[in-house]
Amino acid sequence: MDLTSAELLERIVGKIAALQSKGEGCFDSGLFPAQRVNRSIGYVRPDTTVFFTAVVVFTLQKIKPILSAKAQQLVEVIEEKALKTYPLFRNKDGLKTYNFWKTRPSNHFPNGYLFRRFEHFRIPDDVDDTAMIYLTSSPTNEEVKWLKEKLILHANLTKLQVKNTYADYRNLRAYSTWFGKNMYIEFDACVLANLMYCIYEYQLPLNRHDEDSLTYIRSVIETNRYLEEPFRCAHEYPRTVPIIYHVARLMGAFVIPALEPIRAKLIADTQQLLTQKQPILDEIVLKTSLMRLGVTTGTTVSRDISTLTKADFEGFYFFIAGLLTAYEHPWLYRWANSPLVQMRWECEAHCWTLIAEYVALSQSL
Repeated sequence: MDLTSAELLERIVGKIAALQSKGEGCFDSGLFPAQRVNRSIGYVRPDTTVFFTAVVVFTLQKIKPILSAKAQQLVEVIEEKALKTYPLFRNKDGLKTYNFWKTRPSNHFPNGYLFRRFEHFRIPDDVDDTAMIYLTSSPTNEEVKWLKEKLILHANLTKLQVKNTYADYRNLRAYSTWFGKNMYIEFDACVLANLMYCIYEYQLPLNRHDEDSLTYIRSVIETNRYLEEPFRCAHEYPRTVPIIYHVARLMGAFVIPALEPIRAKLIADTQQLLTQKQPILDEIVLKTSLMRLGVTTGTTVSRDISTLTKADFEGFYFFIAGLLTAYEHPWLYRWANSPLVQMRWECEAHCWTLIAEYVALSQSL
């Protein structure tokens, strides 16, 4: 029997809820299980990051008004459980920034055998996780204003200058991906899109750092760099598909004059990618992006959504850790885009969330 969109969404949200940890194994209750992999060397480890949990909650919160009453109740339960995990990832000194991995107790590269033994691989708090947690946890006005000032302290040219980017971006006073006293400066179009979403969501006044961050996002698209060298544009999200998704999500939520000049190009580039056969989740993400950008035709996917299974997600990843990205020596950086020196993160619940987002947006057209 064919399912209605509402019934399908209920089923998908139910799958997501069932995947939320009840405290099994290494996963704290409320987290969504994930794994980091490098299949080229046979590396697979369970990973207790907060990132997927925050992103799943964020996406479900945004589509919640479209859901049935039953599905909305499920989202509320998911949210309540997830928010209880956030303190585990808060800055070790009590500041209101957040880490990719647990800080209480500290646990970088969890379940690993090698990298967890070296302080070199202990990462500082980051803008991406912090932005998503702020977006999903109702911070106070004082906390949001404090974050804005904190971001400035770690922006490019405040203390350090970015090196691992194109020469014409090195004087942009854009925000860096990382907090941390001595951490290198890094620009990532997806991270900046998430951060700017947070800044616009809380209606914070824009400054030079915001304007330059938007300039960076606009430029990597205008210049085709995000098509030709996505790794250099987004070290954590080094594929064109997630760059489109994050920028389109930002543009779909807010009217941003600095980004409007790229709307037509972003639409055309996305449509061009869709003329080529894409893995089903990439196809879904691209068509979600078109809907975010105001395109309502040609967004039906090539598969029956109700027939998708976990097997269809195999190999899908949104973000990575490049083990050589931090090194600013040109020779080492040249190797940083090799899959051999990258960890990729996979999360079944996030895949179902992307599908739920697509179905909900399609239903709302």
